[in-house]
Amino acid sequence: MDGVLRSPTRTSRTIGTPNAGVNGQLQVGWQTKSMLDCMACQLSNGTLELPGGLIHRTRFWLVEHCIGPLGLGTMVVKPERHVTSVPDLSEDEAIELGPLLRRASIVARQLVDASQVYNCLWSHAGGERVHIHYVVQPVTEEQMSHFGVHGPSLQVAMFATGEPPAAGEIEQIAALARLAFAE
Repeated sequence: MDGVLRSPTRTSRTIGTPNAGVNGQLQVGWQTKSMLDCMACQLSNGTLELPGGLIHRTRFWLVEHCIGPLGLGTMVVKPERHVTSVPDLSEDEAIELGPLLRRASIVARQLVDASQVYNCLWSHAGGERVHIHYVVQPVTEEQMSHFGVHGPSLQVAMFATGEPPAAGEIEQIAALARLAFAE
């Protein structure tokens, strides 16, 4: 081993013949077409590379470092199950969510000298419903000063740069986040 913590791999599953699935969605084996095309699912199942790997897992939720340009220490909290709307969460998933968002916010604040930690639900991409995910973003005075904005405008400005943190930095902060979640 090279000492880098990585996301555990999952056992691959055989994809069978397509058939009509739930609500008429194309289903391939145990996955619907929307799951096969879902970036959040692909990051979770190892189809796409996830810098920093899995940081924390609960019974129903996963915590990962954000792959976008929202700054070092920004985490994504998402249901492991493919869900595209909060009303579609199970009772058990909903019960776990509040305490996990609070814990992720505490960890984010510990990782970065943040003056505030934003929690935002994102559930659209390209105007289409996607796998819901909460972005837990530690925001520093330096970021607000650099971009000259705060709140949603800060996120828009950060996305406009298109510059995610370096993979090595994400690996390091993800390792620290794992330790913080374990405390």
